[in-house]
Amino acid sequence: MSTDIEKKNLEAHVELCAERYATLAERYVALQTKIDSLGSKVSTVETHILFIREALAGSAGKQNKQLITIGVALVSVLITGVISLTINFINK
Repeated sequence: MSTDIEKKNLEAHVELCAERYATLAERYVALQTKIDSLGSKVSTVETHILFIREALAGSAGKQNKQLITIGVALVSVLITGVISLTINFINK
C-alpha cells in the first residue's frame, strides 16, 4: 500500500496518511448517516407492525362476537322451530 516516495520521505508519508484518514472519516460519517436513516426506517416499520397487530386483535374480537351472535340466533330459531312443531303435533 505504501509507495516508494513514502518510504523515502517522511513528510510525503504524513500527508498521504492525512488524506487516507480524511477519506476514512468521510466514509465513516456517510456510514453513520446511513445507519441512522436505517434506524429511523426500522422504527417506522415497527410502529406500522404494532398498528397492524392492534387492528388484527380488534377485528378478531369483533369476529368472535359476530360468530357468537349468529350461533345464538341459530339456536334460538331451532328451539322455536322445535317448540312450534311440538305444539302443532299435540294439537292434531
